[in-house]
Amino acid sequence: MNGQLNPSEPFPSGRDTEKVITQHGFKITTRKLPILKAEPIERMTNALGIAPPEMIFGDNLAAIEHQASGWNIQFNAFDALDRVDKTGSSMLQVAHSKEWQSSREKKHEGITDVVKPFDWSYSTDYKGTEQSRSTLLEPSNTPIPLELLKRPDPIIFFDEVMLYEDEMADNGITLLSCKLRVMPARLLLLCRLFMRLDGVMVRTRDTRVYIEFATGEVIREYTAREDKYESVRQKLAMKGRDVPAELREPNNIVELLPVVDQKLERVLLK
Repeated sequence: MNGQLNPSEPFPSGRDTEKVITQHGFKITTRKLPILKAEPIERMTNALGIAPPEMIFGDNLAAIEHQASGWNIQFNAFDALDRVDKTGSSMLQVAHSKEWQSSREKKHEGITDVVKPFDWSYSTDYKGTEQSRSTLLEPSNTPIPLELLKRPDPIIFFDEVMLYEDEMADNGITLLSCKLRVMPARLLLLCRLFMRLDGVMVRTRDTRVYIEFATGEVIREYTAREDKYESVRQKLAMKGRDVPAELREPNNIVELLPVVDQKLERVLLK
């Protein structure tokens, strides 16, 4: 199931909610709408089989389409949440987890039958929803060319799209968002899951999609990092940094987290 719960339904605020730019045959789209209301949340909950995060931006998306080949990739909340572990085997244990589940049962009264053990941190290994009439991304050893991204090229399009957020019953925070910047010769999309469970763990899961317009080369890099909360706290303290403030900002701590998984994929579009 991709994106909208019912693709035939019109978007609430019309096309003025979308930003679209076409560059060298690549159509880049972002859409930002308000948090879902009760009825669509209930439909999403029933479709997913798990209680949703506190804030779901279920109509939001970031999408890239290569118009000549039909290849496209999009990032949306439903598909990301569908990758959350629903068995409970990955569930992080914390003193307040029972209170969290109880609060969800009260908040979503009438659909408590779907509240069951699952990864309540909403950690997802979502790398985007990819579709194509022909070729798809395949495993590769080709890294994203960071030197090209360090060039002072003008940014002709930038947007940030929030997909979901949850404060885990005041035990920390989980958020999934996308940032996209388009330059004259290339683009980079970053979809980041940031999860901080106070006293337990800090985690990031980054998916980067890099496109070189002139060659049609697409590289997708997935990097998962995590460490124990106390280890991260100590590293920050040793550097003399404001620990509480830094723990709220993933950009400031991501390089302190060991890499636990990494995958590279590539496709050449024509």
